[in-house]
Amino acid sequence: MIGSKGISRRGLLKTGAAAAGVSLFNINHAWSQDVTYDGGVFDAGGATLNVAEWGGYWQETQNRLLLDKFQKDFNCRIQYDSTFPWFPKFVANGPEDPPIAIANWNLPEMYKTAAAGDYFVDVEEIRANVPNVAKLWDFASLGGTGVTWAFSRYCYVYRTDAGPAPTSFKDFWKEEYAGRRGTYITSNTLQMDFFLGSCATFGESETDFDAGYEAMRAAMPMKISDFTGNMATLVERGEVAIAVQSDAEALLQKEKGVPVDLYYWDEYKGILTQTKTISKYADPMSKRLAFALLNRTLEAEYQTAFANEFWMRPSNRDAVIPEKMAALGVVNSADATDGLHIPDWQAYLDEEIDIVETVNEIFAS
Repeated sequence: MIGSKGISRRGLLKTGAAAAGVSLFNINHAWSQDVTYDGGVFDAGGATLNVAEWGGYWQETQNRLLLDKFQKDFNCRIQYDSTFPWFPKFVANGPEDPPIAIANWNLPEMYKTAAAGDYFVDVEEIRANVPNVAKLWDFASLGGTGVTWAFSRYCYVYRTDAGPAPTSFKDFWKEEYAGRRGTYITSNTLQMDFFLGSCATFGESETDFDAGYEAMRAAMPMKISDFTGNMATLVERGEVAIAVQSDAEALLQKEKGVPVDLYYWDEYKGILTQTKTISKYADPMSKRLAFALLNRTLEAEYQTAFANEFWMRPSNRDAVIPEKMAALGVVNSADATDGLHIPDWQAYLDEEIDIVETVNEIFAS
C-alpha cells in the first residue's frame, strides 16, 4: 500500500514478486517440444548437464549411487550446483535461458518458481518421456509440477523420558512440554507445514492463518532451529522434549539409541518431499539427458539404496524398504501412502510475506 511515507516494505515485496512474473509466460521454442526419450542409453558426446541439488554428504551419496555411473553410461559431464536457493537463479535468467536443466526441490520454492513463469515441463510430458514414472505411487505426480522421488513423513519426535507420549497433533501444546518445545525458522519447509497443520487443527482449514498465529503464540517459548540436524542435537541433549521433525531424522536417532520415539501427524498427513523438475526450455541435449537422469532416479534399486543412506521413503512401488527401516515399522505399500497430503502451497505463498513477518515477530517475543 502507498502511505505518507511511500510504498511500505510489504507492499514493495508483493509488488516486486508480482512484477517478476510479468512477460515470463508463453515463451515458445518449437525445438524444446520435440525432445523425446525412451528409457535407453545414448551417447551425449560429452555434453554438460546442469543439475541443482543439495550439497555435502547428500552430493557425495548422489555421486556414488547415481551420477558417476550416469556420466560414464551417457558420455556426459554433470555440473552440480548445490548453492541453494534456486528461485533467484531461474528468475534472473528467465524461462528461455534456464541455468539448470534438472533441479531437486522442496515444494514451496518449486511452486513459487513455477508461478513466476513458464519454467518447467508439465507432468504429462514427463510421463511421456520418463518410463519409470509409471511405477510410482499416484501421489508422486499429483501436483502437476515435477515428480516426487523420495519423501519423509512429518511427525513429532519426543523424548521417551519426558512424560506421557503424545497421541494427537494438539499434544504438542500440553503443559508438560512448556519451555521444551522445538520448531524451525520460517524459511524451513517443516515450519511452514507445521504452521499449516496448526491452522487446520485449531481453525477451520489450513488457510485459517489467524488460528495458526494463535497456535504459535500458545506454544511459546520454543527452541527455533534452522535445520533438522540441529534440532536432533537439541533433542539428544534434552534441551527439547518434543519437536517438529521428519521421520527420516527421528528414525535415525532412534536407531542410534537416543531415547526418542515418533508421533506421526495422522490428522494432517503432510510429507517432506524430494521433487525433481525438468526445465521446459533447456537445450535439446540437456533436456534429453534430464529425462534420462530422472528416469534413473526413479528406479527401484536406486531408491532402495538411497533410503538405506537417508531413511527417506521411496515413491517407486517396487522399491524394497531397507531392513533397518522395516524393523521400525516403515513399509512401502498403498496403505502407507493413503491420505498423504500436499498443502495448497500457492495459498500459502500468496500470503507468505505476512505469514513470515507475523510468525517471526511471535518467535522473537
